[in-house]
Amino acid sequence: MDFDRVLDKCGSFGRFQFVILILYGYTNVLSSLHYFSQTLVTFTPEHWCSHDDLRELSVAEVRSIYANITHSSCTVLSEVVNGSGIAADEGICSDWIFDYESDYKSITTELKWVCDQAHLPAVGQSFFFMGCVVGTISFGFLSDHIGRLPTLLMSTLSGALGDFLTSFVNSLPGFAACRFVSGLSTDTMYYLMYILVFEYLSPKRRTFGLNIILAVFYCFGLMTSPWAAIWIGNWRQYLWLASLPALGVLAYPLLICESAQWLLTKKKYDRAVDCLKKVAKFNGRKVEDSVFDEFVKHYREKMNEEEKITKQVDTFMGMFRTPRLRRFTLTLLLKSVIITLSYDVINRNMEGLGTSPFKLFSFTSCVYLPAGFIILLLQNRIGRKGMACGALFVGAIITTVTGFLIAFLNPNENALLLAIMVGLGRFGTTVSYDAEIQYAAEIIPTSVRGRAVSNIHVVGLASSSLSFYVIYMAQFYKPLPSIFISCLMFFGSGLCLTLPETLHKKLPENLADGERFAMNESCFYFPCFHKRRESLTQTADYKSEF
Repeated sequence: MDFDRVLDKCGSFGRFQFVILILYGYTNVLSSLHYFSQTLVTFTPEHWCSHDDLRELSVAEVRSIYANITHSSCTVLSEVVNGSGIAADEGICSDWIFDYESDYKSITTELKWVCDQAHLPAVGQSFFFMGCVVGTISFGFLSDHIGRLPTLLMSTLSGALGDFLTSFVNSLPGFAACRFVSGLSTDTMYYLMYILVFEYLSPKRRTFGLNIILAVFYCFGLMTSPWAAIWIGNWRQYLWLASLPALGVLAYPLLICESAQWLLTKKKYDRAVDCLKKVAKFNGRKVEDSVFDEFVKHYREKMNEEEKITKQVDTFMGMFRTPRLRRFTLTLLLKSVIITLSYDVINRNMEGLGTSPFKLFSFTSCVYLPAGFIILLLQNRIGRKGMACGALFVGAIITTVTGFLIAFLNPNENALLLAIMVGLGRFGTTVSYDAEIQYAAEIIPTSVRGRAVSNIHVVGLASSSLSFYVIYMAQFYKPLPSIFISCLMFFGSGLCLTLPETLHKKLPENLADGERFAMNESCFYFPCFHKRRESLTQTADYKSEF
């Protein structure tokens, strides 16, 4: 009796799953606040070099005075004549007038990291990225050695600690160090909880639970965080808001338990049974002890048989030792690079579109809801492969069109149209990003799922460091970033065809299962078309009998 059958008896979509889904939603809110804090704390508004003649003027009047000066942000004025600024022949700007976004003050404006110090926020962001890489690798390793739940707590609290400490810094070294600590938990807090939910949900309910909860709660966090920042008005207080709720994860061990599937791969059969009994009790199910005895016996025999065949312990590097798993792993790594880079570029590129970046980010974040429903509606019909392939293909088309509209339209006169296109672009990448997570988790065997998913994520995060360079390509030709991202997404869509379909299949538990998974399946196998062909074949056979 395997895990899925025992979980079905204990309840695969009962009260326990409801609680774990609510906690998954809470984790998504924490993740969204944490994600957007990196952009908020270093937000740089429009600014001009200060002058005595400008102190009592409005922002609009200052902008008008600097209208005839090319580099207005960092040019020192000698005097103001007839409403126009005269640039000084020499001098360095030491104070600035900022056009604050709804009076919101960032670390950039507080510490005046502009002009010759404009690179300092980027330095802090680079340390944040270094923390992402270290944290994803470290916590992914720990999740497969000490368990999903304790690693989740460590990851979430480390990110919150980094955000909280950042709120007290007043120099670049302190900022960089705290952003490194904050970056440790980026994505890991989310995907570790994702894996826990994934392993306790019925395969039939997996798409609903994972994607709808993600859509609702992550969307809520992203849409409200810019307004919360505007309401608070200061980057330090916003970081308190983003970090202190993370203490709520300390209650998780009281409500849910460790992954029983992970415990089985570690031969901790008694603890796995205890977890399943807790699930059964929570769901109001009575399960005979004989069921658990048969369950443990099944896995003991399975493990003994596998040990006779191979003495090697399953590791992530083991996925490269066999031809099919190696191909799957390399494809998933490359696909993660494509999707993460596309997602990051489209989400960051919010300035110069005729609308407040804060408001544009908030309003276009509403696409997370329809994205979740689209995945729910289609993923169990057209399959995981069809969803991943189709989302990338459609997203590539939308991104190309958006790029050309940005190039040829006046942003101030077409702000609404551009906002709609940006929202559609975010919609396409969101569907691709969310569908990719579940697809990868289903292909990767249970025994290495934590490490493999973390390593796939870290490769994707590494690619996000290129997003600034991709956006900079617009200096040469405005639609170039969109065209580049579109080409990547078209290529990623083709890559999806080389992966196996996982819909309605028993997922691999170890590397041996992974190598045999979906053997002899065609690259163009899609469940929706396959069912139709089967139906037509059965109809033809029926008619031939008469």
